[in-house]
Amino acid sequence: MVNIIILTHGEFGARLLECAENIVGVQKEGVRNISVRPQNSLESIKSELEQAVREMHSDDGLILLVDMPGGTPMNVAFPIVKDLPRCSVICGVNVNMLISAFTARKNLGFDKLSAKIVEDGRRAICEVKSLLGGTAL
Repeated sequence: MVNIIILTHGEFGARLLECAENIVGVQKEGVRNISVRPQNSLESIKSELEQAVREMHSDDGLILLVDMPGGTPMNVAFPIVKDLPRCSVICGVNVNMLISAFTARKNLGFDKLSAKIVEDGRRAICEVKSLLGGTAL
């Protein structure tokens, strides 16, 4: 099973995790959230992530879901995992991506799961009125 680390600014990842688990069920293993807070030094964030990666990287793979490209979570994560096989950093995490990851990570391999998470995250971003026949903003 592919493991997942959620790494976001503040409590955003913790709340996304809580929301996704309320929908698809508690993920008893293979998921960890790390919150990047202003009071944490870059070194302490890096150390916490390095430990999580050591504990969670497996032959099945590891996916890091971060909140935004170019932000501290991505900038800390990428150097740590860039040379690890079967490890990806996916930016723009949203609840749809987590639900997708949680429901498919036992059945899909690393590459297909990574692609599905990105595809499902993109699909969740839309302007509803134009989809449902109303006037767009």
